[in-house]
Amino acid sequence: MTDQLTVSVLGTGIMGAAMARNLLRAGHTVRVWNRSRDRAEPLAADGAHVAGGAEEAVRGADAVLTMLYDGPAVLDVMRQAAPGLRPGTAWVQSTTAGVDAVADLAAFADEHGLVFFDAPVLGTRQPAEAGRLLVLAAGPADARDAVAPVFEAVGSRTVWTGEDAAAGSATRLKLVANSWVLAATNAAGEVLALAKALGVDPDGFFDAIADGPLDMGYLRAKAGMIRDDALTPAQFAVDTAVKDARLIVEAGEANGVRLDLAAAGAERLARAAALGHGEEDMAAAYFASFEEKASG
Repeated sequence: MTDQLTVSVLGTGIMGAAMARNLLRAGHTVRVWNRSRDRAEPLAADGAHVAGGAEEAVRGADAVLTMLYDGPAVLDVMRQAAPGLRPGTAWVQSTTAGVDAVADLAAFADEHGLVFFDAPVLGTRQPAEAGRLLVLAAGPADARDAVAPVFEAVGSRTVWTGEDAAAGSATRLKLVANSWVLAATNAAGEVLALAKALGVDPDGFFDAIADGPLDMGYLRAKAGMIRDDALTPAQFAVDTAVKDARLIVEAGEANGVRLDLAAAGAERLARAAALGHGEEDMAAAYFASFEEKASG
């Protein structure tokens, strides 16, 4: 396999579209498909072939990259694509699918002779568009050269977590990382909500923690999005954060640990979505502190 590949990208939302564009910039032939075709069509201007169906998108591909909503969605789409898949094709599965779903997806890959890589990514819209994602990956060592050009196009670094992709070691690490990201996001919103309720100028809080161990660039970034009413376009949407938060809680329960903050955070994000903020950045969890839509 040469360094120039034919890559099929199934799912062209915030992350998938950015990954597809970076694959095109790296000189690869890219075919894209999305359940809502209008989300894929803008990529034609960048040189991608917009396929009419998943089967068409994967036919003859060297690698298939899935970046869909969740595990069941991935399995459904790959079943649609199955007639176009050929044995030996590398499957880069980057959807945050959950531990149990990874085993189901690996079984599908085995059934169809695909080389399966559990490869979720860390990062949001901006690093995705810049090709600076952190790729967390598990898969067979003797096949990694085949997917290296894909990972190099979409990410700045790849962290290998194991050879058995079916064990979901990369997904497990992703859930641990996301548990921290979501906790920090929810905390940023609550800090601003409490400050508003108590009549405290948020700048006073930020001045108090400046340059100390409590200061954090991520806190300032998310708080800034809320205060500047800059929640669209989303870096990472509330609706997707709800799904990830629930996967984290389920993983904890399945392994005998109570994740009280994660559970509360999932409810908080779901409440923000119910208030109409589902397509906004996950920093919009801030609004869950109020009974109705409020301004920052």
